[in-house]
Amino acid sequence: MPDLKLAEWLDVGGLVDIPKLGARVVASSQGPIAIFRTADDRVFALRDKCPHRGGPLSQGIVHGEHVTCPLHAWNIALATGEAVAPDLGCAPVIFVRIEAGRIQLRLTSTKR
Repeated sequence: MPDLKLAEWLDVGGLVDIPKLGARVVASSQGPIAIFRTADDRVFALRDKCPHRGGPLSQGIVHGEHVTCPLHAWNIALATGEAVAPDLGCAPVIFVRIEAGRIQLRLTSTKR
């Protein structure tokens, strides 16, 4: 039987579990994922690895729709994972949704 790509939604906690302008990290089969909450309660998720030198984005400063990497001050757009010019690179984006106040991440797994 061939491999099938299936989307899985992983419940990672309540919106209230992440402070405004804060982040938290969750473990996944894809590695650590950083979940960010903006001042206006939007939620974004990226792999917890800066495209520059692999710094932990979850430990950075959230401002507007960006996070600043704590290692070398690269600014990363939360919606796209793209580094802000003049820097180049991208942190992979993880799809996220809020259902009844709960944060859910869409992960893809391979099933046989």
